[in-house]
Formats: sequence, C-alpha cells, structure tokens
Amino acid sequence: MEAAQSSTEHATRTQLNRRYMVLGAIMGLLASTVLVVTVVFVTEGAYTDVPKVDPRSREFRGVWVATVENIDWPSNTSLSAEQQKRELIAILDRMVELNLNALVFQIRPTGDAFYASQLEPWSYYLTGRQGAPPSPYYDPLQFATTECHKRGLQLHAWFNPYRARHKLANYSLTETNMARRFPQYAYVYDGYVWMDPGAADVQNHTYDVIIDVVRRYDVDAIHFDDYFYPYPAGGVEFPDTATFQAYQSTGGTMPKSDWRRDNVNKLLKRLYEGIHAEKHYVKFGVSPFGIWKPGHPEGIEGFSQYDSLYADPKLWLEQGWVDYLAPQLYWMIDPPQQSYPALLDWWLDQNPLQRHIYTGNYLSRIFTDGWPVSELVNQVKISRDRADRLSLGNIMFSMKPFRDNISGVVDSFKSDVYSQPAMPPVMTWLDTQAPDPPTGVKAGEREITWNMDQTGVVQTWALYRQNQDNIWELVHVLGYNTTSVKVDAATYLLRAVDRMGNESSDVIVTVS
Repeated sequence: MEAAQSSTEHATRTQLNRRYMVLGAIMGLLASTVLVVTVVFVTEGAYTDVPKVDPRSREFRGVWVATVENIDWPSNTSLSAEQQKRELIAILDRMVELNLNALVFQIRPTGDAFYASQLEPWSYYLTGRQGAPPSPYYDPLQFATTECHKRGLQLHAWFNPYRARHKLANYSLTETNMARRFPQYAYVYDGYVWMDPGAADVQNHTYDVIIDVVRRYDVDAIHFDDYFYPYPAGGVEFPDTATFQAYQSTGGTMPKSDWRRDNVNKLLKRLYEGIHAEKHYVKFGVSPFGIWKPGHPEGIEGFSQYDSLYADPKLWLEQGWVDYLAPQLYWMIDPPQQSYPALLDWWLDQNPLQRHIYTGNYLSRIFTDGWPVSELVNQVKISRDRADRLSLGNIMFSMKPFRDNISGVVDSFKSDVYSQPAMPPVMTWLDTQAPDPPTGVKAGEREITWNMDQTGVVQTWALYRQNQDNIWELVHVLGYNTTSVKVDAATYLLRAVDRMGNESSDVIVTVS
C-alpha cells in the first residue's frame, strides 16, 4: 500500500464521501432483506456523547520470530519453499488466535538476508547454503509482509547491525557478506565474526542495507535488539585499536569508551532520520538490554550495557531517536537485584518526549528455566497497569512457546490478558491525520459488508461492539483487503484505520 495522499486530496475525498453517505445508507437499507438494520453514518465532531471505547483496544502485543540458528522459523534449513510458507502461515494464524498484533521478524541475523537483496547474500538459515535462494523461488519478507497485512498484523523488520557470523555457524561466507566486503573491519571475537562499528564503511553499508528494505518493502517498522558492540568475552578486549587510532589521528579527543558509544549513537540517529525521510510512517524501535547501568534504579545489580555494549538507550529516548523502546526485562517480578517492576518504572521515567515503551519479556523461560506461565501473565498485567505512563505493551521472546503451546501458555494468555483483540497505539508525533470512514456499509444475514478501500490509506478495519454498559469493545481487527465480517445481533461501530493507527469517524450499524 502507498502512503497517505496529500491533505488537499484527503479533504476533497472526505467531502465527496460525506455528500453521498446518506444516499449510500438508504440504498444499503433497501438491499437488506433478511435482517432489520439501521445504518447511521457519524462524522467527526457530530457526537453529543462521545462513544466510550474500551482502553484495552490499544496495546502493542508483539512476538519475536528468530531465524538465527533456526530458533523459530524455518524449523530447519532443508525445508522446501512450500513447507517454509506453511510454517510461517501457522505462526501468523497462531498470532491471530492469540490476539497478538505485531510480528518482529528477524530478516538479517548475520550480515545476510531473508529477502532478495543486491547488497547481501541469502541466509544460510533459509536454505542451508549462504547465497542460495529458496527453491522454488519466493521472497520470504514479501510473503510475510503480505500475509501479515491480510490478517491485520504489523511486520517489524528485525536487523542485527554488526554481527557477520554466529559462533555456532559451520558454513562458508559468500563474497557479498559484509565480512568479505570489508575484511579489514571483520574480527573474530568469542567465536563470532563481528564488524567494527567505528568503521565508516561498516556504518554506511549497514545504513544502506536497512534503507534498501524501507524503500522496497511494505514493512511497518525497523527493529534492532540488544547487539551493538559484542558482549565481553573473558576479559578479552574487542580488537578495534586500529580504527580508534585512525580516529585519533584525525584530531579526535574522546576516550575509547565514549568514542564507541558515539559510533553507535551516530548510526541510530542517522537511521531514525533516514527511515522517516523515506517513509514517514515506518517506525524505528530498539530493544536494548534491560539494565542501563547497575544502580539505576537504586538496588539494581548486574551487567552495564552502557559500559560494555557501548549502547546508551537512555540518550536515544531523551533525544527522540526511537519511536519505541522495548527494554528486555528478562527477570522475574520479585528478586530485588533485577526487579521487573522497578526496572520498568525506571525506564518509564527516562522518557521526556513521551515515546512508547513496550517491555521485552522472556517467554521462553517457561521451558528453559521452568518459569510458571503465571509469571509472564502477571508481567503483562504490571506493564498494562502503567499505561498512563506510556507503558503500552509487550514483546515476547520467542514465538516457540506460543507456536507449540508449551505448558498451556496459549490457553492461559487467551483466557486472561489477551482475551480480546487490540491495535498498536498511535504514535502522534509521526502522524495524526485520520483516514476516510468506510463506505457502502450494509448488512445481510449475520454479516456486515463494506466497500474495498480505493485510496491505499487503510491498513486495517476496526469493528467494535456495544456492550451492556454502553462501552465499545473491539471484537475484530481485519486486514485491509477484508470487506465483510460475520456478526451476531448487536450494535456495531466500524472504523477505517491507517498504517499509523489513526482511526476514521464512525459508521454505526445496529443489527436487530
């Protein structure tokens, strides 16, 4: 889908739509012969009593689908293209069943690609040989994006910026892998091949790879996790002395630790600006390690990403270089050394520009460490209780427990915290222009239908049902290509929703 049209075109289209709404409603009533239906079109500002929408209708519910080492998808490197597609479809259908709304899809785990690229090779984890396309050919990112949007799901394209080869890998790198392109900046460290974040060639290549995806694919966001400079290995220094000395030879005066952080900061800032210059509606989010520094907040112990990964997400929030931050709070609620609620509260306090905070949760500890499912359910509730402070959702790592319903986690989430659908919250600093309302709305036998969107603006349709307390509960989030939905007798409210989450004015349909 294309970006929203200009404000002038939007205003003209809105006027024309409203001019013919009444006629459309009358025709819809005449066409309905099975049910008695009242169709009322409501425009902006026309309410004497604004509908009260259930606040649970807005919450980010994401899941990481990791491709490195075939953690989540594909299950192994020998699958056919059709088997890969079936596995991915099963993941997306499980997400819909669970009322999740965002796939965080790892498309560049190790300087490779899960999509057609002129800049980097096809991933080993896709076909069993780096550089080899799927056979028969298809583009996994294109396929995943299309299938997500059919289901009303967002796709966040997940990149690892500097890792060129995993420590467990046993394959050969192709000539187009960045470690082969820039061998002078590729270092073997703790068994990994890691690129030097201080090298301009590496920074430029990483930037170009990501912007290429933003230009060519209909992704909803670009996503980084916690890997910047590598996690320290046995006291061994990361071997970037030559790059640092080159910086000093040009007059640079920062100490190495500040210089390293500045290298990461520059890439983050450049990407934030570059992504929005290409497509203003594509979000940029980062999921850093959950502790900024020990002692922040007081009593917190553990690893310092500021001093060891040279990542400063506190600065990124303060400067507005991210649209959302998802700190990985991979600890339980109670232990004070890494208290889930205490850390979440600290991150919420570092957010002067009111960006969104989506907590990263370690769902896989259900089977790796024997956590009870109730621990994860309660963590979601703690995050939700802070919605007024911009704690607006969660991202679960990884999909495997949901995919396989380990320890009954699907049933627990469906019966409790994710019993109703939700849409990601609106990022008002990016766009607040509402799309036009649905047109051609009418009802048949236990069915509401409407016209296909012709503007390219609509990403989903939101259908609310009025409950006994006159609260509108979200009951369906439908893909942009949907034009009908089965319903029971009730009063419904239908809205068009654009890719930024902005909702149109209402079309109220009473089926009695």
